[in-house]
Amino acid sequence: MKPSIQLHLHQQLSLTPQLQQAIRLLQLSQLELVTELRELTEANPLLELLDDEPTAEDIRAESPAGSTDGDADENTWEPDPGLPDTSLDFSHAGNTSAAAPPDDAEPTETAPEGLREHLMWQLNLSPLTPRERLVATVIIDALDRNGYLNETPETLLATLPSSFRANLDDIESVRRQVQTFDPAGVASINLGDCLDAQLRQLAPDTSHELARRIVADGLDLLARNDLARLARKLRADPEDVADACALIRSLNPRPGAAFDPTPVEYVIPDAYVRRGGDHRWHVSLSPNSQPNLQINQHYCDLIKTAQRDDAAYLRGQLQEARWLLKSLETRADTVLKVATAIVERQRAFLEYGPEAMRPLVLREIAEQIGMHESTISRVTTRKYLHTPRGIFEFKYFFSSSVATTGGGSASSTAIQAMIGQLIAGENPRKPLSDQALAKVLEQRGIHVARRTIAKYREVLRIPSSSERQRAS
Repeated sequence: MKPSIQLHLHQQLSLTPQLQQAIRLLQLSQLELVTELRELTEANPLLELLDDEPTAEDIRAESPAGSTDGDADENTWEPDPGLPDTSLDFSHAGNTSAAAPPDDAEPTETAPEGLREHLMWQLNLSPLTPRERLVATVIIDALDRNGYLNETPETLLATLPSSFRANLDDIESVRRQVQTFDPAGVASINLGDCLDAQLRQLAPDTSHELARRIVADGLDLLARNDLARLARKLRADPEDVADACALIRSLNPRPGAAFDPTPVEYVIPDAYVRRGGDHRWHVSLSPNSQPNLQINQHYCDLIKTAQRDDAAYLRGQLQEARWLLKSLETRADTVLKVATAIVERQRAFLEYGPEAMRPLVLREIAEQIGMHESTISRVTTRKYLHTPRGIFEFKYFFSSSVATTGGGSASSTAIQAMIGQLIAGENPRKPLSDQALAKVLEQRGIHVARRTIAKYREVLRIPSSSERQRAS
């Protein structure tokens, strides 16, 4: 074959750096977005974070007086007038340039005390010998977040210095002393040991001794709430067994969990939905949804007078800053569109509750606002909507459909709410079985298999009918 020149036409989608940045910002949560923007601000001198929106006087004061140069207009950024104003409301956000508190101001918050620090403080006040304190320190360092000792005595003994002469009895003796520290039951090897350590510190009485017997030889029956069989096994009065079980349930099975240093994560809504005076639902972005980010006009003005290399660098940073602000505007506009479309589809939920939730999939929202399903998936991840019924993640409003006998469909979320409502109103002495729940839903026109009822019940963390009956 002779070489020849051929012409082919084909389409190709390229992910430009600007598009990649827009996609990355779209899938970030609100807290992650703030962190990302602060890092970008530190790397780009053309970006700055402010506390409040600049006033007209501030803008005139920062701009050169009487400047009519064409280059100045080119290097001045203005928001796109085609986007809604709600997507540009970046006020009331965190700022890295906020004024620092005075040196003599007292701190309002302190780091939470961890379990190890709490135990070591007690160890330093205890009348133990230096050898015992060393063993106790090794034991405390080996505790997990719940206060349990998962290491074997042999492993703890191997952790001690080779010159330290100790045996397994020494390890066990010190462990028993650590168990008396606050919180009671810490340094236990299992649940029974933890509960028994707490019972040992209580004043002995009839319930106390019986409770220790249950902890030693009847925790499995107590977990199943089979008190009748437990009373027969221990040859005790059923009322005394009930009192002892109540005492055991008042104990703390995880004594170290209260000292977990993991900070509490707070949910900040990305959008709000409120009913207006016209009895319609109105959606707006949260005023704290994005930081108050803007172009630093001072550095823009330096482009005209800077050297060639410096001017080229500043122009590149200015272009990146424009792309970033444009991506933020697009992100805010997309979040608002998705939230509005969800509210339109789930208006019945806002008015009547979870039982009125409609089936909804990502494709329906994507078709309504003219975007791809992958974009909707990114928007609905870690984004939250504040409603009169609480704060919910966007994904909460999406659920599969279950066919009804009337030819329609019902949301799986609505069916779960119905199941929870039926169980909450059942007779405690005769709880509804999964088959009975299926029959009740069948009478309401919703055909659901018994296995599906069991799956929904497990999702709601509701025990079976037999367990609910024993618990009553």
